[in-house]
Amino acid sequence: MRRFVTNRERYRRTKSGCSDSGAKWGIPLFLRAAREKGWAEGTFLALLSVLVLASAVVAQQSPLEPIVRSMDRAAGNFHSTEASFVWDVYTKIGDSADTDTQKGKAYFRRKGNGIEMAADITEPASEQGQILFRDGKVQLYNPRTDQVTVYNAGNNQSTVESFLVLGFGGSGQDMLKSFEVSYVGNEKVAGVETAELQLVPKSQKLKNNLDHILLWIDPQRGISLQQQFFVSESNYRLARYSDIKLNEKISDEAFKLKTTPKTKVVSPQG
Repeated sequence: MRRFVTNRERYRRTKSGCSDSGAKWGIPLFLRAAREKGWAEGTFLALLSVLVLASAVVAQQSPLEPIVRSMDRAAGNFHSTEASFVWDVYTKIGDSADTDTQKGKAYFRRKGNGIEMAADITEPASEQGQILFRDGKVQLYNPRTDQVTVYNAGNNQSTVESFLVLGFGGSGQDMLKSFEVSYVGNEKVAGVETAELQLVPKSQKLKNNLDHILLWIDPQRGISLQQQFFVSESNYRLARYSDIKLNEKISDEAFKLKTTPKTKVVSPQG
C-alpha cells in the first residue's frame, strides 16, 4: 500500500519548489555573494526580483495544473459515462482482515443541473443489487429481500454529488474547493500512464468520515481509472474502472431500479 504523505512532508516538498536546505541556504548565500561583489543596491534588487519571478513560474508549472485543466475540459464536455467496475472493500479489525469484492456496471449522466448515478452489482451472486442516486436520494435495492432502502441526501446533496463525480464529470476546480490536492506521481493503470493525486478533505465534517482519497487520472481524457477511499489507514475501498465509454447514449432503463410490484420501500431517516 502506498504510504500516506503527511501535510508536513508535502509542505517540505512543495514550498517554493525547493527542499528545506534550499529555503534555508539559497538566498543567504546569494546575499553574501552580492555583498562580496559590491553590487549596487538597485542592481541587486532587480536580480532578486528576477529570481522571485522565476521561482513563481516554476511553482505555476506544477504537474498538478495540467491535470486540473484536463479535468476541467472533461467536465465542460461531460454528458454521460458508462464503465465496468471492480470494487474491493478492505476491512481490518485487530489482526483480522477481510476483502469483499464486487463487480458490475456503473452509469453517470448529467440531468439538468445535477448528476445521476446508477450501479448494477452483478457479482458475486450473493451480493447482486442496484444503487441509484437521483433527485437528492440514494436508493439501494436488494433483490433477495425485494426491498429498497432510501437515504435522503438533504443538505448534503452537493457533497454526495462531489464524491460521485470525482474523475467522472467533476471539474478540477471543484475538486480543489473541497480538497487539499497534491500530485503524488505517475503510475501505469491498466496500461495507461496516469497521474496519481492525493485528496485530503478540507471540511471537518468530511474528515470525520474520510481520511483521504487517491485518484489515478488519465491526463488525456481527464477521467479517473482508479480510486481509493481511505476511512482510515487500514480500511479502504478501491475502485477500478475499465471499458469506459464517454458521452455515449445511455438507456433510461439503466437509471431505473428493477423492482417488483411487491417491493418494500423503507427509509431509516423516517
